[in-house]
Amino acid sequence: MDLNLQITDMAGARPEHSTVIVNFVAAVRSQLKNTTCYVFFDNVQYRFKTEDGESKTVIPDASINCRTRSRRGNTFIDAPRFVMGVLSPSTEKYDRGEKMDLYCQQEIDEFWIVDIKEKKVEIYDLDYEESGKPKYYLWKTVKEENKKELKMIHFPKI
Repeated sequence: MDLNLQITDMAGARPEHSTVIVNFVAAVRSQLKNTTCYVFFDNVQYRFKTEDGESKTVIPDASINCRTRSRRGNTFIDAPRFVMGVLSPSTEKYDRGEKMDLYCQQEIDEFWIVDIKEKKVEIYDLDYEESGKPKYYLWKTVKEENKKELKMIHFPKI
């Protein structure tokens, strides 16, 4: 039996990486109480079809999903409304490129990129070009000097 397995060595996340995710989930969880939405950290995966029909599985650092019944095991087959990615040197190019494009194709309303090294959060909002194609627009960059402006676009009560 040929399983064509490839074993890779992956380093664990830095404590700062995990702290950002845990703090976000803790802050958002109570705000979603009594709604149909749930916040998840990086133990949940999503399976999407690309524009080319290829199946891709991703595990965001954090997500908010309001369609939690559309799943198979621990894999959701419907897009969440929000995703957050915490950058690390080994994944930054993928997170800002292919992964961001995939989230856009799936029409995920809001995407945050957290850059621990630069101490900033880039908030992207989904909109559409005149052609109808989805596109992310940088809505706001939040740094230390404007940290009071950090808020979610599509979940304004959070």
